[in-house]
Amino acid sequence: MVLNSGSSSIKFSVYRTGDGEPQKLHEGAVDGIGTDQGVFWIKDDKGKKLVDESPALPTLAAAFKLVADALHSKDFPAPSAIGHRMVSGGPTVQTNQRITPALIEEMERYKAFAPLHTPIAIYIMREAVRQFPGIPNFVCLDTYFHRHMSEVVTRMPIPEEYAAMGVRRYGAHGLSYESIVYQLKPTVPQKLIVAHLGNGASIAAIRDGRGLDTSMGLTPLGGIISSTRTGDIDPGVLLFILRKIAETAKDATEAADLLEAVVSKKAGLLGVSELSSDMRDLRDAIGHGNAKARLAVEKFTWTIAKWIGGYVAELGGLDMLVFTGGIGENDIASRAEICAGLGTLGIRLDAARNNVHGSAVISAEHSAVIVRVIPPAEDLMIVNHVVRLLAE
Repeated sequence: MVLNSGSSSIKFSVYRTGDGEPQKLHEGAVDGIGTDQGVFWIKDDKGKKLVDESPALPTLAAAFKLVADALHSKDFPAPSAIGHRMVSGGPTVQTNQRITPALIEEMERYKAFAPLHTPIAIYIMREAVRQFPGIPNFVCLDTYFHRHMSEVVTRMPIPEEYAAMGVRRYGAHGLSYESIVYQLKPTVPQKLIVAHLGNGASIAAIRDGRGLDTSMGLTPLGGIISSTRTGDIDPGVLLFILRKIAETAKDATEAADLLEAVVSKKAGLLGVSELSSDMRDLRDAIGHGNAKARLAVEKFTWTIAKWIGGYVAELGGLDMLVFTGGIGENDIASRAEICAGLGTLGIRLDAARNNVHGSAVISAEHSAVIVRVIPPAEDLMIVNHVVRLLAE
């Protein structure tokens, strides 16, 4: 069983492993945690919905209880192992491994490295251990894929005393990037760039199947603008906002929490558009002449094109560009706009091929670079890691 938690959701899936490729038996999700009307669904391997409900989800505990109760029922096979996605384990937990109480406590020490994700993931790990006694649980890190990045890439330009605390570039979305490389085998391009574009967005430069560089930094806040996050920003802007907040905050902790809310929940596409964090809403608004929505989307696609150009320089060329994630897979216009800014690199899209949702080659025949859309398979990567760890 795979458990993949987000800031307001829990996704899960059940696989059968053995000879050959793991087979997905069920998948589901609880979404809208913290609301009066969430969504809870489970599908079988043929896509048939076995559960389709709209329950109140006031707390994370209520949401996970729905998942646990369903998976304990006779309709689902009892798991023999459980894999958990973790954004970051901090500087001391950098490999995928079996979960112990001591490991959970160690990862919890560095919750500031992924503040929107780690507390939820930690809660679910503890609950999974309690709800499924005797079943081995394993943590699979998004940072693991980026472990080969050089010190030039990972070192932040800060005083050594903070670097010694583990402040460096870790990256995120590693399971997604790993799954793209996995799906491209056995012919993985030597020089590959993958753009994972969703509510959280990042880009990775990959050489010979190994992570060379990535846009997110210490936390998922870094890198490119995303739905509600700033991405990279002048540190002076943060100081300015912090000083304004500090004028009315009761103490330093409250000021820091309020600043975090600004840069992680109120910025990005939402902050610029003052309308929505959802690309679909923004595209619709652009169609009705909304100038702020257009500015937000242009900021998004312009930033991504710049990062891709930088990574082409770092890789010394480019063989393939892959779009993945919810926006990367489904927003035809974003892919076209990003690639239009990369024409000097010889990248050419075929408009008819690009008119697709899901896996496809979308570059023109005469394009110097192959451009593809490939959905991520993070759960499958977690299953593969768990199977490997069980065998060790």
